[in-house]
Amino acid sequence: MTEESSSYPLQEMIPLLKRWRLPFNRDQALLTLAAINIFFLGIDIYLAHNLNGTVGPNEWIPIIFSPIAGVILLIAGWIAIRNRPAANITGSIVFAFCILVGVLGSYFHLRRAFLPAAGGGIVIPNEVLLWAPPLLGPLTFLLVAVLGISAAWEEDPRGSGNLRLLGSARIQMPLSKTRALYLVTALFILVTVISSVLDHARTNFINPWLWLPTFCGLFATIVAAVMGFLRKPSRGDLWTYAVSLAFLMIVGVTGAVLHVNANITSQGAIILERFLRGAPFLAPLLFANMGLLGFLVLLED
Repeated sequence: MTEESSSYPLQEMIPLLKRWRLPFNRDQALLTLAAINIFFLGIDIYLAHNLNGTVGPNEWIPIIFSPIAGVILLIAGWIAIRNRPAANITGSIVFAFCILVGVLGSYFHLRRAFLPAAGGGIVIPNEVLLWAPPLLGPLTFLLVAVLGISAAWEEDPRGSGNLRLLGSARIQMPLSKTRALYLVTALFILVTVISSVLDHARTNFINPWLWLPTFCGLFATIVAAVMGFLRKPSRGDLWTYAVSLAFLMIVGVTGAVLHVNANITSQGAIILERFLRGAPFLAPLLFANMGLLGFLVLLED
């Protein structure tokens, strides 16, 4: 039994859109977003790993991998116009390497967080989640890979959860692709919220406004998760989902501006060192990024 509909979620929200057809579909948009995210992950990791003035051998792995993977995925997007199976294979290989890079990065971060104990063994300090290398950071590669693989393989018929693989091979998923993407979006937002809480906990949340991204993020997480469990969301459900995403994007852009202002000196001078070691100006944009991801789920597949 399928959940196929003559209109996609965004059209159900705004019936006027039934008069137009977008020049791209949801899978193409999601794959493009995945490629851009991988590229910017490399920039963010370079800035983070360069705090001590040097980048270790292991730390170069994601920095070099990210731009290469991003370019390959963008090329695969062009290939998909004429040969989607070839593009899917190319993309899946890249995403498999993303998973490997993410797992390796988490291992290296965990290893640096453990301290040797007297008499042998290791000690895990209580402050490991706050001051050690971010344990969730490298797993972003894994999340992007999940998103990319979800978008790469075509669902036929729409709403069935039946994915077309190579040749006549197919795989039946327990949920439709749209519902699965709602749940993936909820997971992405939750990881972003946890990362934000860990970063802001270093300041003991002295500024009460730091709770705003936490509350907005949790609200959006719950709404996106509920959407994934609904077989046929109502227009009210869709608008609630869209509003929660809009709040995420506003919080993300506002947070980025506030972080930049925090790194500028009282005399208005811009010092690169403050941007490297101060408030991370790219981090709040993850909320805006998650909002964009959520909106793309509403497009036609």
